[in-house]
Amino acid sequence: MILEGLVTTVDTDGSPHLAPMGPRVAADFRSFTLRPFPTSNTYRNLCRHPEGVLHVTDDALLLARAAIGAVGVFPQVRPAERVRGFVLADSCRHYEFTVKSIDASQERVTVEAEVVHTGRTRDFFGFNRAKHAVVEAAILATRLHLIPHAVVAAEFAKLRVIVGKTGGPAEHEAMDLLEAKLRDAGAGR
Repeated sequence: MILEGLVTTVDTDGSPHLAPMGPRVAADFRSFTLRPFPTSNTYRNLCRHPEGVLHVTDDALLLARAAIGAVGVFPQVRPAERVRGFVLADSCRHYEFTVKSIDASQERVTVEAEVVHTGRTRDFFGFNRAKHAVVEAAILATRLHLIPHAVVAAEFAKLRVIVGKTGGPAEHEAMDLLEAKLRDAGAGR
């Protein structure tokens, strides 16, 4: 199963780097597989420092911001307990991990990770339809270089209806950000 979440890694200057990731996870959550692009900061950071933290969150706005590189003010973090890394202070759960292997022989890198510590910060509020729609739109926004613009625009139109019916202020803001990214990508064609 693929679980959408956020991964923090350590940048070259020692600061936290945040990226959305959809690792393939097993029910026991003892290990998981990340599939970053070889051009990503996350991949470079894990090659240099093979540890990080996977976060489960219900903050669809932060997921959307991270997906398009518009985090702005970095969310509050605290030091991880078992790895040199960072835990998002407002995540629901987190999984500190070490990298067991990296295979960069394909278009997408395969990173096998072992969970060395788990933590819980707060209850998972849950996703309504708008939060799901924002997550789907955020994933599409990371694929603008792979999927035709018209296809993404059509999907965004459907997702916007869901956000309009069921979203709160954060989901509307997230969808606005993602639609701006789509417009910018369309203007650059």
